[in-house]
Amino acid sequence: MPKSVRPALSAVLLVLACLLVPFGALSAWAKYEIGDRDSYVATMAPLASDPAVRAAVADAVTDSVMKEIDVGPLRGAVESFVRDAVRSFTETGAYRTAWKAANRGAHDAVQSALNDDSNGEVTIDLAPITEQIKRQLEDDGVPFASKIPVKHTEITVLESEDLGRLWKSFHTLQVAGVWPAVAAAVLAVAGVLLAARRRRAVTATALGMALTAAVLAAAVATGRALTLDDLPPDISRDAAGAVYDALTETLRVTAWVIIATGLVVALAMWLLPRLSDRRHRSA
Repeated sequence: MPKSVRPALSAVLLVLACLLVPFGALSAWAKYEIGDRDSYVATMAPLASDPAVRAAVADAVTDSVMKEIDVGPLRGAVESFVRDAVRSFTETGAYRTAWKAANRGAHDAVQSALNDDSNGEVTIDLAPITEQIKRQLEDDGVPFASKIPVKHTEITVLESEDLGRLWKSFHTLQVAGVWPAVAAAVLAVAGVLLAARRRRAVTATALGMALTAAVLAAAVATGRALTLDDLPPDISRDAAGAVYDALTETLRVTAWVIIATGLVVALAMWLLPRLSDRRHRSA
């Protein structure tokens, strides 16, 4: 290869490597965090203890139960009783088990949102939780408890047309898996090897990857704001924010790890020749 071509080719490869960094993080996240059911359920499991999510679940289950029973003038008192019972249930281990079961079903909704046949809604079927509530009320001897049907009551935790359009393109990233990240690493190594000044190439690559990772982190934050702004009034913003944060935590952490690593590598490349010069001078 002519020496005059190598610097230009090196620059092109390094730029491509930097641009692939956020896509590599996104595709790995889409495939292994969102696409894998066990990983998804593990990600959502801590939300069982989130106050906003528990409140949203209590409201949805209570509304569902009250629609199915007729208690006449006692409706206000009964509704308050049911709501207290549901809130009490959300503090138990049985609720956490039911929450995991509900999220296994919700995983299909997330997968649909990632494909191009969904409008971006993410819903959780509360039927497993309603069933547990019914049993608890029956055990407590509540007269109307046996009349409560266990229906598929869904709570919408994310709903955004903008998010839906964005998630439609994630199907391609999910199929790509780790390959964009692998390609970024291969291109980076090839670009550095072709560079005339390899130390400078490593520095530029590290800073470029840190920059594109910062863009990814900013995009995740912007996506959160857009998602919450598009929510209808009957959906809890706090609960939706908790869900969004849980689903994107790995993505945010990955972005910040890449930023920190890139800055550390760039700093090391800047310091090494200076430390070497000091040693030679002192010697």
